[in-house]
Amino acid sequence: MTGYGKSVAETPQKKITIEIKSLNSKQFDLNARLPWLYKEKETEIRNLISQRLDRGKIDLNISFDSMESEAVPVINRSVVKNYYNQIKEIAAELGIESEGELLSTILKFPDALKTEKPELQEEEWNLVIEKLNESVDQLDIYRSEEGKSIEKDLKACIDRIIGFLDEIRNFEGERIVRIREKLNYSLLENFNRENIDQNRFEQELIFYLEKLDINEEKVRLKNHCDYFTEKIASPPPNGKILNFITQEIGREINTIGSKANDASIQKLVVMMKDDLEKIKEQTLNVL
Repeated sequence: MTGYGKSVAETPQKKITIEIKSLNSKQFDLNARLPWLYKEKETEIRNLISQRLDRGKIDLNISFDSMESEAVPVINRSVVKNYYNQIKEIAAELGIESEGELLSTILKFPDALKTEKPELQEEEWNLVIEKLNESVDQLDIYRSEEGKSIEKDLKACIDRIIGFLDEIRNFEGERIVRIREKLNYSLLENFNRENIDQNRFEQELIFYLEKLDINEEKVRLKNHCDYFTEKIASPPPNGKILNFITQEIGREINTIGSKANDASIQKLVVMMKDDLEKIKEQTLNVL
């Protein structure tokens, strides 16, 4: 499921911003963008987030703005002196005047200037961890709200499927009459009435109608729908079992459709399949 969280931490030296967002994914996939100061803590950060979030494509971005003036580079005295002495020696050997802009030229040489890199203080790192957990909490709340919306949508789809299933009863009686009339008409069209064994016709009709009977499928479909509703309310992770129940619901709907032999029932089957497709899409977002 999607989610977003953001928190800001401030120290006397810097302002730290932590942003985390997630998209639906079957696996846990974390992409972390960290300042060089926190690179050594990347493993700890990954472990913390993987324990809090089961799965998803996670993007984490930690950045900071310095509240102090930029660190001023320090002249590396020993290196500058070494450069100067070497240049003076070479200039003396070649008889070249070495004064003028010599010092400014040397300061452009490699390693003539150095910048001291600060170390990560424990107090600052503890603050970052606290704010990281706060961001994950916000993301979890976002996910929970989306989950409630998905749950409501899933229940509505299941309720509609059950409603269509109840409507099938309105057409079953007429369906049997129409099948009987259709078969009887076919016989009369091809054979004389005197040549038709009515008792045999009734036996064959019963056998044929047994093959088209959908009562078992209706019972199983209702049970699957009830079980699906029950599992929606169960603690996560329940996405896999909901997906499995969805497959069973689809199997029963398809069987009813293949046995229906009735245009009105087929229309209801099509509407059930439409809601089932919505359920399949939504269950992919459920943990």
